[in-house]
Amino acid sequence: MLTPKKLQEEQRPWVKHNFGGRRAWYPLLGLMEELGEIAHAFLKREQGIRGTEAEHLEAIKDGVGDVVIFLADFCSANDLDFQECVEVTWAKVKQRDWKANPLNGEKDIQ
Repeated sequence: MLTPKKLQEEQRPWVKHNFGGRRAWYPLLGLMEELGEIAHAFLKREQGIRGTEAEHLEAIKDGVGDVVIFLADFCSANDLDFQECVEVTWAKVKQRDWKANPLNGEKDIQ
């Protein structure tokens, strides 16, 4: 199974080989581009134009994968542990209950 940590470990040498010497913000631009591609495919799917449902879905899935890959690359370029970023933030987010407290999502402690 490919974990965020394993993806980052596998990606580092690939990025160094293919794009060595680039600036640490470069993956952020790639991430933004991929998010735009997901939005484009989703919009065209909703509009029912420029492709089939299957083609749009495939483009969305590809974009999601690319977003994750660029996030791992961004973390590597900025000396962040991708797995740790996800785990720490998820630990916080999963404690929120927006149904019970729509103002800030915090659970009421009694």
